[in-house]
Amino acid sequence: MAGHSDSSSSEKKSTEAMNDVPIFSAENMQNNMKVIYYSRTFMSIIGGVIAGILGFTGFMGFVFYFLVMAITSIGLIAKAKFLVHSYFDSWNRIILDGFMGGLMSFVLFWTFAYDIVHIF
Repeated sequence: MAGHSDSSSSEKKSTEAMNDVPIFSAENMQNNMKVIYYSRTFMSIIGGVIAGILGFTGFMGFVFYFLVMAITSIGLIAKAKFLVHSYFDSWNRIILDGFMGGLMSFVLFWTFAYDIVHIF
């Protein structure tokens, strides 16, 4: 038995095709990006203080920063329940955005905490 094509099946196909297109709210996306920047800045400050207290100098301090940012990225991905495309338009948003922006805060608090604990 061969099936016949009617208009309801073509309408069904077109609605299924529309459901496959991801739709993002600009306000929600902007809010999610703010959360990423605030989280990275906060973790940069905390990481800088910890690196200063532990007495990291030179290359070891920067390695610690990249370790803290990797842990932060994993934490943000876990917060999104590993469904990154439900909250962001690409993986780069959650992994790389704000990565270098927190570096200045990290260095500031790293040197500040190091000076307070180990020099004064």
